[in-house]
Amino acid sequence: MKKYIITAVFSLFSMISISAQSKSNAQVSKLYQNYITIKAALASDDADKASKAATEFIKTASTIDYKVVSEGNLTILKKDATAISEARNINSQRENFFNLSDNMIALTKQFKLSDKPVFVQYCPMADGSWLSSEKQIVNPYYGSKMLSCGSVKSEIK
Repeated sequence: MKKYIITAVFSLFSMISISAQSKSNAQVSKLYQNYITIKAALASDDADKASKAATEFIKTASTIDYKVVSEGNLTILKKDATAISEARNINSQRENFFNLSDNMIALTKQFKLSDKPVFVQYCPMADGSWLSSEKQIVNPYYGSKMLSCGSVKSEIK
């Protein structure tokens, strides 16, 4: 009887842990989707959409528990996104996207953000990297000027 109770309690804790982990991954995955929306807006030369997407990124980051992503890391991500959100000039937004991308790449290496592979892409002209859901290069640093400039540097599964 005791063995059954211990097993049942352990199973319950395992389910709670898995449920909490799933919720955590879902929160961080939503942050990644917000990031992808910022990237797409910059690639399409749309400062207004980039600003709105960065505001959504900040809202999502504010819902993530500090037990999942440290307060320091979330503060840095929100600071990067705030700079994009407040900038009304696409070039300023792109400059701030460098830091956001570097920090999101680091976060992506810690969490499984997607069921599909996440690609780290790099533009030598901008000397900057970014994340993408697909292999096709859609450059957020130059937009329509050099939309396909860059290459896939790595794949995070």
